[in-house]
Amino acid sequence: MIHAAKTYQVGEASITRIDELRLAAFKFDALYPGGEPEALGRHRDRLEAGSFDAATGTFIQSIHSWLVRTPHHTILIDTATGNDKNRLEIPPLHRLNEPFLARLAAAGVTPEQVDYVLLTHVHADHVGWNTRLIDGRWVPTFPNATYVFSAIEQAYGESLATGAEPTGPARPAPSLGPALRKPADRVYDDSVRPVIEAGLAKLIAVDGSEMIEGISFIPTPGHSVDHGSIRLVSRGEEALFAGDVMHHPLQVYEPSLNSCFCEFPEAALRSRAFVLEDAAERGATVFTTHFAQSSVGRISRTGGRFTWQFV
Repeated sequence: MIHAAKTYQVGEASITRIDELRLAAFKFDALYPGGEPEALGRHRDRLEAGSFDAATGTFIQSIHSWLVRTPHHTILIDTATGNDKNRLEIPPLHRLNEPFLARLAAAGVTPEQVDYVLLTHVHADHVGWNTRLIDGRWVPTFPNATYVFSAIEQAYGESLATGAEPTGPARPAPSLGPALRKPADRVYDDSVRPVIEAGLAKLIAVDGSEMIEGISFIPTPGHSVDHGSIRLVSRGEEALFAGDVMHHPLQVYEPSLNSCFCEFPEAALRSRAFVLEDAAERGATVFTTHFAQSSVGRISRTGGRFTWQFV
């Protein structure tokens, strides 16, 4: 049985988590390679059972989308992993068969009713439900939606998918620092290009400009080449959809930890520091993509340290 998920209210916007997967796949050394092992020990007592299995030392995480309903629009922020996707190099995400669309329907929305799909970045677990497999072809899941994402992410993904040398907007900015890794193979081909070919994509500059009334993409690069967190402001209240700036509450307490999925580590550190400062100062409700439990919380600062509180 599919149960209705909790809905949060931010001004006039209602926000509901649409679940795909719950994961218990990573221990410290795997999720934060090269990280100081003592970092976990310093904060173990702050990590609740819903986020950390103390018996096995395994982090508990989630993959989900955020359904945002405003008085004027129905919006999906990130689209999780998708079914039937060939992800051999990422076994927990390989050829899924999850009732994601049934969960969306349980929240009262059909794919045809989605007006906008907003993508923080082009990684396998954030763009997968952009498309679904029908008669052997990948077709857009949300046929009436405008899919909004970074023009730089698109150009970079296209260059990698075609094997071309990144030039122009596809070439990573030197300010990002050296690249440690690249996005997973096939993601662009099966989850991004079909949307573009269908004429549903709107490519934007991630520069903080308002994209829809009250909604803007805030530059937080590093996890990916042009990762953007999404800010929503409504009636004086604020939400921040942080994307993959952080993968687990431990990174609030230990911002120097980069996950194994961060492509440009130097920039990822700077973006995490910015989000922590910004969310604490503005009092934003933070909607995460991989924190388990409610996946929603607030960041506070005391001196030079940050803390996380689920809500």
